[in-house]
Amino acid sequence: MKTYRDHYFNKAKQENYPARSVYKLKEIEKQSRLLVSGAAVLDLGACPGSWSMYASERVGPAGRVLAIDLKPAGTAFAANVTYMLGDMLEPGPDILEAFAKFGPFDVVLSDMAPNTIGHKFTDQARSFELCEAALSVAVARLKPGGSFVVKIFQGPDFQAYQKGLRLYFTKVRVAKPKSSRPESKEIFFVATGFHAPVGQPDDPAPSPLPPGDAPGTD
Repeated sequence: MKTYRDHYFNKAKQENYPARSVYKLKEIEKQSRLLVSGAAVLDLGACPGSWSMYASERVGPAGRVLAIDLKPAGTAFAANVTYMLGDMLEPGPDILEAFAKFGPFDVVLSDMAPNTIGHKFTDQARSFELCEAALSVAVARLKPGGSFVVKIFQGPDFQAYQKGLRLYFTKVRVAKPKSSRPESKEIFFVATGFHAPVGQPDDPAPSPLPPGDAPGTD
């Protein structure tokens, strides 16, 4: 286990990424090709910034990445990344202005995870709440045809969340990157082809659930 963990940790350091989780997004991107040149990306729970850095590389100078987290990243980003401190669910005027300036978005990313306490069902429930909140933001901020990548802990709400995604996206697949630790219960939904619910074009976005204290984990 230690060798597995150290491999990705050391690789991230060698390649100047702040965290090993960048390889999860790289594996997802290799299969899905969501981050194209010129795309606008919203990264939720972005600290310490690995996903934002990789998205920045993929979308290039013509693209843009808006990264939001409750904590400062302490990472030097390229010019096409705007990193902001704040709550995605209760955005202040500065974040609302950034949404208007940089959005709507081609891709919304969420690698958020709750502060786990080691209690299986509590951790799963908190993860589900964060995923619901991220979906609410994605529905409000994505362009038609856009994509959404979100981490969730496997649990009793897994299938219900997947069903909810299918209301808004043409295709939904499950990804378990090799760079995830074998003991981890995390998986990722990769949803593409964003659209209004069929027959319900005027439906509001789903109401976000309270996320609690949820720092970024990438």
